[in-house]
Amino acid sequence: MAVEIVDARESGRYEARVDGSDKVAGIAQYIRTPELIAFVHTEVEPANEGQGVGAALVRESLDTARAEGLRVLAVCPFYSGWIQRHPEYADLLYQSRSSVTD
Repeated sequence: MAVEIVDARESGRYEARVDGSDKVAGIAQYIRTPELIAFVHTEVEPANEGQGVGAALVRESLDTARAEGLRVLAVCPFYSGWIQRHPEYADLLYQSRSSVTD
């Protein structure tokens, strides 16, 4: 099974398609700034669950973030869990440098 990932920037999401199909098999929604990309929601169609579609979305989007020099805010539980299991991507995570306290 081949999973193709495209960045649909006009929709603010990455889209996955399987085996050349026009049908979207999964999405990863994001909010992007010039320095940061926040992944807020990931969804895979029930028919494609357990086939690596979600992992392909995460890997491709994180590799793109790295190539573009973006920090990553993993709001989505799927993203944060995936990064915990793949520590080679932990260096991308956004860390607040604020020293403001209440």
